[in-house]
Parts: sequence; structure tokens; C-alpha cells
Amino acid sequence: MQILASDNGVQPGIFVTFEGPDGAGKSSQQGLLVERLRQLGREVVTTREPGGTELGEGIRGVLLDASDLHDPIVDALLFNAARRALVDHVIRPALARGAVVVCDRFADSTLAYQGYGAGVPRETLRSLAEVATQGLQPTRTVLLDVSVEAGLARRRGGPADEMTRFETSTDHDGAFHERVRDGYLAMAAAEPDRWRVVGGSGPADEVADRVWAAVGDLFG
Repeated sequence: MQILASDNGVQPGIFVTFEGPDGAGKSSQQGLLVERLRQLGREVVTTREPGGTELGEGIRGVLLDASDLHDPIVDALLFNAARRALVDHVIRPALARGAVVVCDRFADSTLAYQGYGAGVPRETLRSLAEVATQGLQPTRTVLLDVSVEAGLARRRGGPADEMTRFETSTDHDGAFHERVRDGYLAMAAAEPDRWRVVGGSGPADEVADRVWAAVGDLFG
């Protein structure tokens, strides 16, 4: 999908996603972009993965729990179950009425983490994502890129209760996060019409200006 026309024909629905390694600043930049878009008078729906629905938030708790029952395939199935509910109940209805949807992570995260990071065949993950999203793709994906060291340092410097097993488990060491980052950069290079790579280092307002330079053309 590139841009969905709204049913009323007034404005197109636009779907923007933020991707990036842990600690890249996605949630903060999502909030700043949403504020800017609302100042332009656009209806904006903000959501996240996993989450965004009652089912998705429940799955989020399971996914981020430091349990020994996880493996990459289990993770991929759970992420896609939450994704299916989010697409059906939040994203598609918002796009159909001409809203802007800004989502913190989407299907590319599963390819990066469970595919490039953990080694699940990427074609398997793409097949799961096709079922979950019914072919829906973002209009624009912003990759906030920071070094693994900088991103993990940000996470470790934040509230301890916000750390997840993807930052603390021995299964997710520095080499894992390097593979995730390399995977993101590879996906961005392979699909330059959709992706924009934005440096995530520096003051938040400067990064926000870079984000706007990456998406502002979608809003006239």
C-alpha cells in the first residue's frame, strides 16, 4: 500500500511507521510527529506494536515477560496475532476515514528481530505477516538509526521496569542487536521508496526535524 483514499474523498489516509533498534527513540519521535501533524489539522491515530487493542496489549505482556518459554517462532506467531487485531480494528478503519496512522513498530520489526536477529527464515515471516496484515504496508517507514551501544545505553539509563527480555536476556546479546540493526539497514536499502533512514542521535528536536524532512512530503 502507498496511500489509501478515504471513503469521503476529502483527504487520503496515510500510514507512517517508526522502526529501529532498541533505544533509538521511536516512542519519543512518534509523539513529536503526532503533535506536529495535529497542529496541521489532521486527524491522527497513534498506536504501537505489540498492542493497540485489548488483545494486543495482553499479548504484549506475554511477549515481554522474562519467561523461559519463548522461542523465535513463538514470538513471531504472537506478534502477528496482535498485528492482525491491530490492522482489523484500528489501522484499516482509521485509514478508511482519511486519518493519519502513526505506529511504533509494524511487520518490519518481526523481520528484523525474529528474522535477521534470531534466524527464522524470512520467507516464513513474510508469509505470516501477509496473513496478519492482509497485504497492508506503510506509506512511509522511518528507520531511526543509532549504534547498538548507544541504543542499549539509553535503555539501561532509563527506568528499570521498562527494560524487556530483548535487552536483558543472554539470548539477545550485542551480536544479536547488531544483526537486527544490519537487517533494518538492509531492508531500507532494498525498498528506498518506502523507507527513510534518519539519524537518531542528538537532541530530540533536531531528530524531530530530520523525521519531518523524511515524511513532510506526504502532507503537502
